[in-house]
Amino acid sequence: MAVTFSDLHTEAGLKSLEAFLSGKTYISGDQITKDDVKVYAAVLDKPSADLYPSASQWYECVASKLASSFPGKSLGVRISAQAPSAEAAPVTEAPKETAAEDDDDLDLFADETEEEKKAAEERDQAKASTKKKESGKSSVLMDVKPWDDETDMKKLEEAVRSVELPGLLWGASKLVPVGYGIKKLTIMMTIVDDLVSVDTLIEERLTVEPINEYVQSCDIVAFNKI
Repeated sequence: MAVTFSDLHTEAGLKSLEAFLSGKTYISGDQITKDDVKVYAAVLDKPSADLYPSASQWYECVASKLASSFPGKSLGVRISAQAPSAEAAPVTEAPKETAAEDDDDLDLFADETEEEKKAAEERDQAKASTKKKESGKSSVLMDVKPWDDETDMKKLEEAVRSVELPGLLWGASKLVPVGYGIKKLTIMMTIVDDLVSVDTLIEERLTVEPINEYVQSCDIVAFNKI
């Protein structure tokens, strides 16, 4: 059976709500439901904590739950209004609403309509598009060092360039002598910052099998935002 509250904008109505909520957290159990939303909408202001402690605590709980999800004004909530009485308005049990009547009420916790889903998808797409536009790029100059003077530098470069990742573009390169007949590969690359981590690239791709057959280590020489 549904519970009916009357004149929640009056002292009598608030007394009725206070009596009902004594020992309770929410209207219909231990979790917020649309019953709480209906009653919340009928209470014009937060009840006094001194006069109505239970109703005041309930009001704060519901307000905190709804603040982020329902910032707009509620519409279509039906609360009965009877003439004010000097005595506290009693809480009465009303017959359960039929399915047809239920459908007429605004169910704030119902599934989204197709229009709402479409609008939400469009908002998400717009946010994603904006994020992609804001994603920066960087130009990185890296030294790739071989094991010794016997390392095939052509194969080393081929191994390095074989690494393909979204947001990674290899650029110009050259061999630079470092001494004792050993040369290092200095190579440019352009990365999309949100997609490529240089540290991960080195640790998980360039210095592990099979590329570590040629590559001893990698060092970042320059890192510049584009």
